[in-house]
Amino acid sequence: MAPSSDTSAQALLPNGLRDLLPPDAFSLTRASGRLMAVFAAHGYERVEPPLIEFEESLFSGAGHSASANSFRVMDPISRRMMGLRQDMTPQVARIAASRLRDAPRPLRLAYGGTVLRVQGTQLRPDRQTTQVGFELVGQNGTEALGEVVLVALDALEQLDIGPVTLDLVCPALVPALCEAAGLDPVTAERVREALGQKDLKAVETLVPAGQAAVFTALARAMGPVERAVEVLESLALPAQAAVHRDALLDMARRVLAFIGSGNVTVDPFEFRGFEYKTGPAFSFFARGARGELGRGGAYVNSFGGVNEPCCGVSLYLETLVEITGRSPECPRILVDPATSLAGRRALQDKGFVTVTSPGAPLDGDEARRLNCARWLSPEGDIRDASPPPVCGQAS
Repeated sequence: MAPSSDTSAQALLPNGLRDLLPPDAFSLTRASGRLMAVFAAHGYERVEPPLIEFEESLFSGAGHSASANSFRVMDPISRRMMGLRQDMTPQVARIAASRLRDAPRPLRLAYGGTVLRVQGTQLRPDRQTTQVGFELVGQNGTEALGEVVLVALDALEQLDIGPVTLDLVCPALVPALCEAAGLDPVTAERVREALGQKDLKAVETLVPAGQAAVFTALARAMGPVERAVEVLESLALPAQAAVHRDALLDMARRVLAFIGSGNVTVDPFEFRGFEYKTGPAFSFFARGARGELGRGGAYVNSFGGVNEPCCGVSLYLETLVEITGRSPECPRILVDPATSLAGRRALQDKGFVTVTSPGAPLDGDEARRLNCARWLSPEGDIRDASPPPVCGQAS
């Protein structure tokens, strides 16, 4: 029976939110479990931060950039403002700096859960998504980043994603060049936006004559990693910018060593979504995906004044499930409600999902109605519930 208009109105959800129904919910849960198993196999232990916490902790340190896109509510008990997480990385950083501050470093932590944001993106308008990832806490340098990339690639391979493209970026490089050029903060932000849009002509109007050439030269590093390495090595940069360039080069060389060059690109101007990253960073892409599969990079955990080096990656589960397709479900079999627990477990051990229908006939018609491919006869035979062939058709 179709729902009434009143029922439909009551079931209406806010924009960007949706119910996840069978079998999609199963596919999402199964993919999350497979990813977490890979992280655990590499030594990353799971933590479970709360969905909501006080603003003072949620938006401190690495969480500062998330405050503008986060929902807020007031705690009716403490009368203090709280925020709903839109990124789990700052929460893991808080745990590392507080609850686990005395744990030996490097500390390897994994996480997975729902995040909620005020606005989605053009490619991904959903406001509620599932984030799965891990953080390497207390270890610095490209060796740590190399481990993070390697583990993430292993996890993606376990999901049978197919060929993955890795895009390397360095969000701190352009700000260092702007500072060396003596640009004020407003002009520097305009330059960064123009470079993010690959608008070099706009940059030439914003940067003093004679200083725009370095940005133009850096643009030649966009593209395949082999060319990027060659261009980056040839550039003469101011001291601080050279430090960031060298870190990006080290990262590119390390990635080339264990991935190969076929699916690695470099974009020295990209910064969106990497606001709190302080070193080299990266994104994963795959054919057929809406937007990124995930992103990560190096940052400093400044929660509580700790200033501890970290790096990690967050994977976007809905995107991964979209391109891998639904997980195959176990075949369902209709059994008599009186079937013993031992009898049901025996069928489940054979790979079946056991389903009952109290008060209904135990036959193929009822099995088909409940989406069961098989049914268990009173004699204990497993019978096919597929419809009988139409008269005149071959069976």
